[in-house]
Amino acid sequence: MGMSTATTLSPDRLFSPDPTQRGIARELYATVRDLPIVSPHGHVDPDLLADAKATLGTPAELFIIPDHYVFRMLYSQGVRLEDLGIPTRDGEPVETDHRRVWQRFAENFYLFRGTPTGLWLTDELQSVFGIREKLSGESAQKIYDQLEEKLSRPEYSPRALYKRFNIETLCTTDAATATLEQHSVLRRETWGSQIRPTFRPDAVVNLDAPNWHENIRQLGMVSQIDIVGYSSYIRALETRRTYFKQMGATATDHSALSPRTERLSDHEAGRIFDRALRGEAEAGAAERFTAHMLLEMARMSTEDGLVMQLHVGSYRNHNRNLFERFGPDKGADTPVSTEWTRNLHALLNAYGENPNYRLIVFTLDESTYGRELAPLAGHYPALLLGPPWWFFDSPAGMRRYLDSVVETAGIYNLAGFNDDTRAFASIPVRHDVWRRVTCDWLAGQMVMGIVDEADAAEMALDLAYRLAKRAYRLSDEQ
Repeated sequence: MGMSTATTLSPDRLFSPDPTQRGIARELYATVRDLPIVSPHGHVDPDLLADAKATLGTPAELFIIPDHYVFRMLYSQGVRLEDLGIPTRDGEPVETDHRRVWQRFAENFYLFRGTPTGLWLTDELQSVFGIREKLSGESAQKIYDQLEEKLSRPEYSPRALYKRFNIETLCTTDAATATLEQHSVLRRETWGSQIRPTFRPDAVVNLDAPNWHENIRQLGMVSQIDIVGYSSYIRALETRRTYFKQMGATATDHSALSPRTERLSDHEAGRIFDRALRGEAEAGAAERFTAHMLLEMARMSTEDGLVMQLHVGSYRNHNRNLFERFGPDKGADTPVSTEWTRNLHALLNAYGENPNYRLIVFTLDESTYGRELAPLAGHYPALLLGPPWWFFDSPAGMRRYLDSVVETAGIYNLAGFNDDTRAFASIPVRHDVWRRVTCDWLAGQMVMGIVDEADAAEMALDLAYRLAKRAYRLSDEQ
């Protein structure tokens, strides 16, 4: 790919080329650039922070092996996951030399040109690790040496980086059956108000989830409730939510292919659950039960105050061969079209005006932003729009989102930003992209005379920091 050269990110990256708008964007960005980071939804392993001796591992373990954003692009160009060190389900051998994994990644780093992943990775290498040389096949081993040396230092431990990144709050995502042992450790060490769990019940709510019966057995064990039917199952879930809240949780998280909600009678829900316990599959039952349980989770939220997040619209594991060999979350998930207005009708009519209920929705169907979600959020007090998610967590995706929803819902029916990342060291650069894009978008609003300077400054602060705290009940203002 040519000779390695030094590279420097533009200080005006993501700002408009129009000099007037760019100048305003610079001024707005200067006011929010160094604000604390609120990360209310993500998938960072709590072990990283609970274990004071934890490290970020090798450069390959940090940048490549856990990150489906990275290896899905490489896979699309013919790079085998085995050659990237991705573990197989059947234990078949994969590359274990992380220098070789890094070399393959570096030789193909050009594939990320023009993508948000490429921007994040370049920014992370420069701003977090001080790497000024462009990553390529020629520079790969030199940069690996530099990263390896830095990662061995105490100042690059996860806890040290947490403080350096100026993270105020970080929420992990934890199965309903999790013991939260790591969070217990963090609370004993006074980290409890900074690092919080999030209740994720998909594995025990979705009847077709892998190992559902074993998951129900684990739910009974951790809740100390003998789950023999639907009523004891509901009590076990309520018990777990109470424990999560005691451990600092302010939110739950739910993933579904569709946002369908449907109220079943206790008799019907119990009949479906009992048949599932007996292993008697029933056509359409899993979808109906999930739709019912979304309403039940909303009902529980009105009682315990946990904010409900709903992530919808991903066709999971589209590549069956890859799934069978490597398991889930290997870059083969794909957005599908989604209908919200009719599907959320039962839920919003039941709880959309309840002052103790809050629902934050995320979609992979951008066409619904302006047509359905902004109008719904612009009406129901309980409903907030989550930020652009997954495939649309990008500079262009953020701009499309703001253009689509703000004119109908305003910014105060939005939930601010969350990074939704497994890659801990990428958190500050992901938030920086959001802050730059929102400041540039606000600068455009000023140039067009839609908002004035004072309002734009307040809106920049809200989008960067305050909206997320309010949405997730992490501040006094609820």
